[in-house]
Amino acid sequence: MNVATKTFRPDRHPADTYEEILERDTRPVPEHLREGPVPDIGTDPIDIDRYVNPAFARIEEKHLWTRVWQMACREEEIPNPGDTYVYDIAGKSLLVIRQKDGSIRAFYNSCLHRARKLANLPACKSELRCPYHGIAWNIDGSFKDNPIAWDFPHWEQVDVSLPEALVGTWAGYVFINFDRNARPLDEVLGPIRDHFERYHLEDTYIAFHVQKLVRCNWKAAAEAFMESHHALTTHPQLLPYLADVNSQYDALSDHVTRQFSAQMVSSPFADREYSEDEIVKAMMGVGSRSRAAVKGAGSDDVSVPDGVTARAYMADLSRKLFGEEDGYDYTDKADAEMVDALLYNVFPHMSFWAGFMPNLTYRWRPNGNDHETSIMDIYLLRRVPKGGKRPKPAPVFEIGLDESMLEMGPKAGMPAGLAGVFEQDMSNLPLVQEGMKASGTGVVHFGKYAEMRIRLMHQMIDRYIAASQAGETVQPA
Repeated sequence: MNVATKTFRPDRHPADTYEEILERDTRPVPEHLREGPVPDIGTDPIDIDRYVNPAFARIEEKHLWTRVWQMACREEEIPNPGDTYVYDIAGKSLLVIRQKDGSIRAFYNSCLHRARKLANLPACKSELRCPYHGIAWNIDGSFKDNPIAWDFPHWEQVDVSLPEALVGTWAGYVFINFDRNARPLDEVLGPIRDHFERYHLEDTYIAFHVQKLVRCNWKAAAEAFMESHHALTTHPQLLPYLADVNSQYDALSDHVTRQFSAQMVSSPFADREYSEDEIVKAMMGVGSRSRAAVKGAGSDDVSVPDGVTARAYMADLSRKLFGEEDGYDYTDKADAEMVDALLYNVFPHMSFWAGFMPNLTYRWRPNGNDHETSIMDIYLLRRVPKGGKRPKPAPVFEIGLDESMLEMGPKAGMPAGLAGVFEQDMSNLPLVQEGMKASGTGVVHFGKYAEMRIRLMHQMIDRYIAASQAGETVQPA
């Protein structure tokens, strides 16, 4: 587009907006990809104590993590009756168990006798028997037996079933909530349920699952994946094919926000103009999520036809290769759905990627009660081949605090280039945490538009804390 004819928006970068890029795509664009609400939520700075003060972490443990819906696992990880997943969060632990009738329940992972954890690893269980003294419960949480029952007359005629958390499911994910009076999961997910209906994530499987320990507060880790303009200095290899600073940011509800970054379109920060061939080769060479999906296509065999954009070329190549791999017809799917980074966040700690490329899912959590380290889970979901058998989900691959994503990620099945991108983010985060403690102002500042989603996350944390302290449930804004 000739910039001389553009209507500049003073609150945006003057490059083409995501909406304008969509207008040039070769297929009809689903309405849900169009620009959404952009509320004015202010520009106040955020207190650094929220990241570095252990007292604030204790407040979050009591008033946030006990009140919010959280993605615990995928349904495919507990397919059979008795299959049990251990979900730990901020010092609490749940056993998420598939029941005999196919339903899923979640029980506090604590023996009612001396409080030992009933399990610390996933397994298929016929009972929940405490390894300490042998008291047991059935997989539905009901009491089973006590080898020292003669010494427990006070348990007679008393309900000693395991305490239970709420469970909900969506798109193959299992969610839990410790608050039995919480708003229904469907209300919290809101628009994401409709927007993702066409992507059928319930028909995907875990191709890899990396769990990385990070030297920073969980919020700092999450924030590194809630805006795109850090690519200029953190991920310069992406600039030939990622429209970063002109990404689109929307707040669809108080719980659901998103960012859309066009791919196969050069960054406004790129050091020069790239040819269509160069754009495709740059993406293939980096080994991004797109490259992970396009098996058998190497960077040396790229030749974009005259009159065809790199974006249209890659969308068509993706339609062809995805279809060959999984048997589905992608002919009518929008270019954006085949190549773009379409990230939806659900408060407080989850990110689900939309579209028809292999779908990434992120989750950030405190590392136990340590406010200065966190856990980032990275899942890649591929589609189950049409008419084929569901592959077994990949097991979690743990990467330690001082281990490199670049070195360890490929051992979990992550493409080396993608692992390198994550390693660039991980190299920032310990220094972010250290820099916060070294701050001379005691606050951090967020941009009004591109970092709106981060500011909203902090405002929502405050709303949950205030509601919990008042004994209330957070209601829609």
